[in-house]
Amino acid sequence: MSFADITRGKIYYEDTGWGVGDDREVVLFFNGWSISARYWIPVIDRLSSQYRCLSFDQSGTGRTVCSPSCLSFSVEGFADEASELLVRLGLLGSRKLHIVGHSMGGMIATEICNRHPESLVSATIVNCGIFDDELLKSFHHVLVGGMIDVAMLFKWVFLFEPFKSLFIDRAISRPIDQKYRTVFVEDFVTSDTRAATAVGKFAIDPQIIGRYTSEAVKICAPLLCVVGMADRTIPPEGMQTLYNRRIEQSAFLTRQARFDHAGHLPMLEVLPEFELALRSHFCAASRLIG
Repeated sequence: MSFADITRGKIYYEDTGWGVGDDREVVLFFNGWSISARYWIPVIDRLSSQYRCLSFDQSGTGRTVCSPSCLSFSVEGFADEASELLVRLGLLGSRKLHIVGHSMGGMIATEICNRHPESLVSATIVNCGIFDDELLKSFHHVLVGGMIDVAMLFKWVFLFEPFKSLFIDRAISRPIDQKYRTVFVEDFVTSDTRAATAVGKFAIDPQIIGRYTSEAVKICAPLLCVVGMADRTIPPEGMQTLYNRRIEQSAFLTRQARFDHAGHLPMLEVLPEFELALRSHFCAASRLIG
């Protein structure tokens, strides 16, 4: 458990590194909307014997403390804080980063990949697809219909049944450990309302999604597209579109891991299969720079 002082405040992070001389490749995890890094713990426990794993709570979530001057809850702002953390830990400059982004975190992961291509071994995007005009309009309509502002104003109701179960069960298709059902609700309810509202809105902004659509295809490293086909949070068709477009437009290795019976949280719903997909991708990418 560690904190780093950065421009936006005190960022909480967990690093499984062995200290000076740990030259292993690094897996950096980016979290979804209003979620702390705690949900990555099961996969980190499985990977950390071989890889140095780094997770952190983005501004507005978990144990990270925002400074009063932290006004920019944007893709660029979140990427700035991640870059500062990487600089503090000396992880930029040598090619050793495997970057994994989930949901909204896929947008920030993409920004980091394209800022620091010289440090990148591979990228993985989990359930954060790209959308053509008609699907984008539908997706935008569904989320706006959810009334983000109202949801944040009354978010405390999700501490109680039946709202708690409704909140979690919409995100998953297979059972997850009760501990993580509680984690997700706690993280959402205790998240900074300003940050959560801003992120919820930029994640559905057509201009921002359009930029992400372009930038994700351009990532200059092998890319793994992970999709839970039973995802009811972000339409899985978007991940298929990203995979297809990368195959058409990028010379870099592009792979897909489809989990037919998983929802929005494959790292918890199908943990062994998710771990295997990551390991296979990391190994394939490492061999290419070998």
